[in-house]
Amino acid sequence: MTTKQPPTQGQIASAYTALKADFKYKNVMQSPRIEKVIVSTGVGKIDDKQKLALIQKRLADITGQKPSARPAKQSIASFKLREGEIIGYQVTLRGKAMMSFLDKFIHLALPQTRDFRGLRPTAIDEMGNITIGIPEHTIFPETVDEEIRDVFGFAVTIVTTASSREEAEALLRHIGLPLMTAEANEKQQLAKRKKK
Repeated sequence: MTTKQPPTQGQIASAYTALKADFKYKNVMQSPRIEKVIVSTGVGKIDDKQKLALIQKRLADITGQKPSARPAKQSIASFKLREGEIIGYQVTLRGKAMMSFLDKFIHLALPQTRDFRGLRPTAIDEMGNITIGIPEHTIFPETVDEEIRDVFGFAVTIVTTASSREEAEALLRHIGLPLMTAEANEKQQLAKRKKK
């Protein structure tokens, strides 16, 4: 019995065929790939041990992997921060766990985001990576019954092997990440300026 591969995995596998004409690839190794996905959240000055335990559990539920604590690298007096103090949690996903998370993120979670109109292509950096801020973790199916006071946000960083912003954008569009068109992005920016 063969297991069905996630749609996102199939899209990544076909990236070479889809992009080779535009980027003049001569062999499959030149094609960009998704290297890893990093899910991270900051906990600031949360002292409530139950809330911290909940954040760790929810990140584990969402990603399928236990998060690791991130300590402060140096003390900053103005922020009352001491070196070694836990300031956040992070999960790094690769392989099957990464594919499973991306599938859920693209096809289930993002469409559940309130007033979602797509992601800005300008969020892709020069290294070919994109970081997406998630204001409420309750967009994921594992956490739909969460109480309002327990809601927290986190960031999802998709790290690619793309050598340029254009190449990364083409890859991310190909795997189904809902990036805005240039026209839609411009309209949104104009609407924001008018509100100001």
